[in-house]
Amino acid sequence: MSKIVVVYHSGYGHTQRMAQSVARGADAELVAIDAEGNLPAGGWDALEAADAIIMGSPTYMGSVSWQFKKFADASSKQWFTQSWKDKMFAGFTNSASMNGDKLSTVHYLFTLAMQHGGVWVGTGAMPSNSKAAQRNDPNYLGAYSGAMAQSPSDAGASEMLAGDLETAERFGKRVAEVTGRLGR
Repeated sequence: MSKIVVVYHSGYGHTQRMAQSVARGADAELVAIDAEGNLPAGGWDALEAADAIIMGSPTYMGSVSWQFKKFADASSKQWFTQSWKDKMFAGFTNSASMNGDKLSTVHYLFTLAMQHGGVWVGTGAMPSNSKAAQRNDPNYLGAYSGAMAQSPSDAGASEMLAGDLETAERFGKRVAEVTGRLGR
């Protein structure tokens, strides 16, 4: 069985709920980046032992949070030794606006994964984009490169839409399936 780790930062709890859904789908370990941009004890070891790393950050001002960026910069030690080379990678994000430049955040996560020599896994999900589609349907935002969710700026994490959380869970499951098929 593949070892999968979800490493994420969450400012207000929305990205944490997404991370929990992704982890449930992937049967993955959660590693939270704290408010100071640091990993908990054993966090780096968990990432080192992982076959797949799924990264998550809220989208703030069109990119990852500064806490996630601090983690990414600290991963230069792994880059230098190429210790994450050929691991599976994937990413997810949440923002308040329907677009909110979430793709910029996922692209940042993708670029980080590519710098580490990783193999990227997208959502593999068709969008809910017919006239009959409802906002609470899975992949209503039509994301292919990574899982995306939208939470109004005045909505608490407990108010996240079930469709966005289902999208995250299905995404985690896909990463686990692809990782397993590729023998990681």
